[in-house]
Formats: sequence, structure tokens, C-alpha cells
Amino acid sequence: MEKVLIIGCGDIALRVAGMLRARYRLFGLLRHAERSAELRAAGIIPLHGDLDDRHSLYRLAGLADTVLHFAPPPNMGQGDPRTRHLLAALSRGKLPGHLLYISTSGVYGDCGGAAVCETHPLNPQSARAQRRVDAERQIRNWARRNRVHAGILRVPGIYADNRLPLERLRAGTPAIEATADSYTNHIHAEDLARIVIAATGYAKPNRVYHASDDSDLKMGDYFDLVADTHALPHPPRLPREVVERAVSPTLWSFMNESRRLGNTRMKRELKVMLRYPTVADMLQDMQAKRHFQL
Repeated sequence: MEKVLIIGCGDIALRVAGMLRARYRLFGLLRHAERSAELRAAGIIPLHGDLDDRHSLYRLAGLADTVLHFAPPPNMGQGDPRTRHLLAALSRGKLPGHLLYISTSGVYGDCGGAAVCETHPLNPQSARAQRRVDAERQIRNWARRNRVHAGILRVPGIYADNRLPLERLRAGTPAIEATADSYTNHIHAEDLARIVIAATGYAKPNRVYHASDDSDLKMGDYFDLVADTHALPHPPRLPREVVERAVSPTLWSFMNESRRLGNTRMKRELKVMLRYPTVADMLQDMQAKRHFQL
């Protein structure tokens, strides 16, 4: 049975595990021992270690045939030492055949609402996105040197029925007025898990893919859709400069960047058929289930 090592055992990793556990032996790097039972229940054998402590990663060497790297970079610094520590650990033993990294669409920065394909120049405008670019470069360079089959998924905003901006809507956080609003991109968590699995089988070596759905939404329109589904008021629409003063710098960094991700490469090469092609499809499905339960 082939072995899969999961780095970063969050929501998406657990969804992936549910799809793989019958056919693969799964291992997961775990920083906090109190989550061991949760991982075992998901079919994942926990390995205690910390990406911030390279000496704790010795058990990863030669362990897996495939590595799924979901862990984010640290919250500070210009590079990603966590990815550097991981690659160093993997290099000490038999190398994995495949490595898949979950990155972010933020590596493109603000594109002024333009359509963006995977060959678009990178222009990270936040320290967070700059660290992601560093991680991507580390992985692609390491994979070329070692002839490991690596893939990169650039992921936009992840949503699900339990990952919607309801608290923001209830708080009345403003959105940007429609004429100046930014385009945003989305992927349902379950579709992202399916894309991860498809990429392990079909991704071309050192290839980048957008893990994004077909939605063509501005951010305020997204909030309005969610609000309508949950009988909440629409957020107030204000000029950009007013919104910038009203929200946190981190939130503004997301609101300020506008781009439309193309997903043709994902569909054609990874053979992905989205369960939820658009956010509206998922919200309509949610409403239908709610009415059926009533």
C-alpha cells in the first residue's frame, strides 16, 4: 500500500484523508499531541513534529511515496523556513515520487480585475504572499534538482457551509461600492479536496494549476449572495478609501486585490468536474436541503 504524508492537517487535509484512507496508508505531521485522536479517527497516523524545529522532522525521511504540503508559512519574515525544513528532512532518505503544494492566488497581487492564467507574472504585494512565492520557488527548484514530480495549486478563497462570512455580515462590515469593487475568486472545500487528489494523479511535473471555480463575482456581490441565503442584511457599500479606514489591514489586503482566475488548465489536465461550479450553486443547494429538512 502506497504511503501519503500530509503536512498541515487542517480542514482540507481531513477531507482529502476521507477520500484516500481506503486505498493509501496516511501519515500526518502533528504539532499538538491533543489532536492525535482526531487524526486517527480520520484514518491518519499522527507523527509528532514541528516545521519550525527542523530537528523534530527526522522521522519524515524516506517515509512516503507522496507528500501533500498544506502548511502555511510563518506569520513573519520574508521567506518560508518551514518549507525549507521540510525539504531538508525529505532529502535525507529515499525521496518521494510526488509532492503537491497548496499555495495562494495572492502571489499575483492586484491585477486590476484582469483575467489571469498560470503564466501571469507574479507580483506579491503582501508579506504573506511573498512568503508563498518563496515556498513555491523552493519546491520547484528542489523538485528539478531531485527529479521529484512536484505540483503547485494556487488557491483562492475557500468556502463551505461552515466557512461563510456570516459573522462579518452580522457585524455590518462594509463592502466597496459596486463600481470600484474588486473581483474575487472562490473554491468549495470539497471541490478543493477533489482537485488535490486529481493533481496527485494527473499534474504534470513542476506545473502550476489554479484551483478555482467558475464564479465571476465581485466581492460585494459575493457577500450579498451569502446574506440573501441566510436572511441577513446586505453590507453597506462605501467608497474604497472609506472601507480601507474601516477594516483591518489584513482584511483590506484581500479586498484591495482584484483578479479573475482562469481554470481551463485545471479542468483540461487534471480532468476535474466541479461539484459546485459557482458559489451560487452551493448556496442554492444549501437552501434546498434546508427546505427539505423543514
